Amino acid sequence: MKRFDGKTALITGGARGQGRSHALRLAREGADVAILDIAAQVDSVAYPTSTLDDLKSTERELREFGGRVQAIQCDVRDQAAVESAVAGVEQEFGGIDIVLANAGVMASYGAKKHEMAAWDDSVAIMLNGVYYTLRAVTPGLIERNRGGAIVITGSTSSFIGVAYKEEMLNPGQMGYGAAKSGVLSLMRNFAMVLGQHGVRVNTVIPAGVATTMIKNEFFEADLAGDAPGGWMANVMGHGPVEPEEITNAVTWLCSDESRFVTGQSLAVDMGTMLL
Repeated sequence: MKRFDGKTALITGGARGQGRSHALRLAREGADVAILDIAAQVDSVAYPTSTLDDLKSTERELREFGGRVQAIQCDVRDQAAVESAVAGVEQEFGGIDIVLANAGVMASYGAKKHEMAAWDDSVAIMLNGVYYTLRAVTPGLIERNRGGAIVITGSTSSFIGVAYKEEMLNPGQMGYGAAKSGVLSLMRNFAMVLGQHGVRVNTVIPAGVATTMIKNEFFEADLAGDAPGGWMANVMGHGPVEPEEITNAVTWLCSDESRFVTGQSLAVDMGTMLL
């Protein structure tokens, strides 16, 4: 028997990056999986965001594991779209057991980082979108009364500041930090209410992850290129990790192995926050 046999997982930002990695692992472990993704360019973001081809490609990979799969183009900034997607998944699969609120962008660099749209998009995707997702899944989780697990993707920016120059006080960078800090409050409050229903709510806190979010020319030019020595250092002396390393932690948080873990922030940061 596989770890997540009989479970259904809903993952936002599932077309690529960390979301794709999480989706593939859960499917491999027996879960039916629904992935939601904008699958379109976010105008304030300099690097290419996910595409329909990304969404369809991940859907094909998920189907290879033999479980049920849904791939839904959904912009988490749109509350009605999130609610509709969640309702569709619940109807198709008979409920949702695992929720990964993972969708994210980094509008911290590029030509539009000083525009307020960069703030708006960052907060709308990584804070509002998380709230819309949690708000939409909560009634079903309570009504079905079979427990569940929610994991929100945070960041070391949930806890520490990273701005090392005035230019980094731009709307994109500040919106990212504000959103990643805000989800900690959502996590704690939903954990308090849902605990009595057997639903656990946690955050995973990655440091640098080797996805398109940081592996692009704009990140190098605007941030990494002139960063001071030791910026975003960690005690293990390691560079960005692969998405699968974060998936390992997320999988544990979703499993019965962590059945008494809730309201926590699990840092997979190589000791970044020790410094």
